[in-house]
Amino acid sequence: MSTSILEHPRITRSYFFPRADTPDDITFVHSGEARLACASHVHDPDAHTLVHFHGNGEVVADYIPWMADLLAGFGLNSFFVEYRGYGGSTGCPGLVSMLDDVDAIVEAIDQPADRLFAFGRSIGSIYALELAHRHPEIAGLVLESGIADVLERVLLRVSPSDLDTTFNEVQRETRRYFDHEAKLADFGKPLLIMHALRDHLVDVSHARRMHAWSRSYQKRLAIFENGDHNSIFEANRTEYLRALRLFLTLHARQR
Repeated sequence: MSTSILEHPRITRSYFFPRADTPDDITFVHSGEARLACASHVHDPDAHTLVHFHGNGEVVADYIPWMADLLAGFGLNSFFVEYRGYGGSTGCPGLVSMLDDVDAIVEAIDQPADRLFAFGRSIGSIYALELAHRHPEIAGLVLESGIADVLERVLLRVSPSDLDTTFNEVQRETRRYFDHEAKLADFGKPLLIMHALRDHLVDVSHARRMHAWSRSYQKRLAIFENGDHNSIFEANRTEYLRALRLFLTLHARQR
């Protein structure tokens, strides 16, 4: 993948906040020059696997063991993706360079794609959607507090002049790599979108736009009354888990 203006260090510093925390058990995945310190939890080799992409201020260790245990209770295996430069991973995070990591992740899981669910929270929605775009046969896609318009998000913190370029160039590059409207229109498998109504970081219009763009034959938009971007799970635990469990267990049964 060629170098993009979206790999500019100013964007990386503004949108990625790595931490060094790592889980006890690491599964390393090699992707290009990077080694990703992921975590794999298999409770049943015949079960579906949820591939989890976290937010930009989080690390895999934040979800171990509780999320893995929760998913095992749903009858699913789990694979938690660590980003470049996060946790025990090498490399440097980058909006575009991390897109290619999804193929290395799928290869490392070594399970048919139709037995995978992709789950992306916040910035992780970009990479979960990319996995679904590259592997449209997956069992389903979950986007939580996700991003519809990457250009909109980039321009909140960085201006074209900060990058020594023009608005047209930034717009062209985001359309080239992050055309979420087109990617969702092409994805026909089950889709669950969850968002807090009062999310002050990524407003709820992102969820509504993505739901409208989707041509999934079975899609659901779950808007939660309580909580914010970083409290959506705790503030809506019962409703959140009910929506997630129903989606995953229903579509794990369908082949």
